[in-house]
Amino acid sequence: MVSGAVFAGCAAGLIAALLHFWFVQGLILTGEEFESGARVHFAAPAEGHSHDHGAAAADGAPADAVAADGAEAGHDHASHEHGVADGGFDAKRDLLTVAFTVLIYVAYAFILVAGFGAAAAAGLRIGPLQGLLWGIGGYAAFQLAPAMGLPPELPGSVAADLGARQVWWWATAGFTALGLLGLGYGRKVWVFVLAGAALALPHVIGAPVLDGYYGVAPPELAAAFTARVLGVGLVAWSVLGWVAGHFWAKAD
Repeated sequence: MVSGAVFAGCAAGLIAALLHFWFVQGLILTGEEFESGARVHFAAPAEGHSHDHGAAAADGAPADAVAADGAEAGHDHASHEHGVADGGFDAKRDLLTVAFTVLIYVAYAFILVAGFGAAAAAGLRIGPLQGLLWGIGGYAAFQLAPAMGLPPELPGSVAADLGARQVWWWATAGFTALGLLGLGYGRKVWVFVLAGAALALPHVIGAPVLDGYYGVAPPELAAAFTARVLGVGLVAWSVLGWVAGHFWAKAD
């Protein structure tokens, strides 16, 4: 169980890290520039300059965004660290990203494999296909359902109190997992009713939100970031479930 969970978590974490570098990190770096003031949303272009900055165009940011001091955005190379968005990389940052992504998915794998054990004890068969479905269920519980109230936040965005968000996130993940288990393995009508109530309850209560919004990151950039994070999560959780299910069936 342990070796299978570790291998599945490492495989999913490495894939998630690679997809993060390809699809997500450029948006984060651009968001950090808006957060620091190196770029300003809706700012007028500097007079006499019409060319665009390659990283900004690639990430969907406005090409005519300028720095707070009037210089063109992105041309103050000493003001921020370079990463995938501008053709280079920050070795320390990138290695830490890989390490923590792998650790997170190994932890998710242990949760998933513990669920496999409970299912097997109840007489249910777990194989690669069942593992894939469990992985998609884990994605729904830990990423998709919480994102319906608390979408992934791009640097430069604002959010409600951290403690309140953490409580709602964990409650949503737990109730969603219970609801999906009830729908998947329930045999009585009342189980389906309780499962549906568990899925709906966190969203009926609602996630903590601010009275107003005043973030400096462009909403178009934040929307692209949220979509890509959720897409990467779906792929990684699918790999996690399939690989964990494969090793579970092989050991069984």
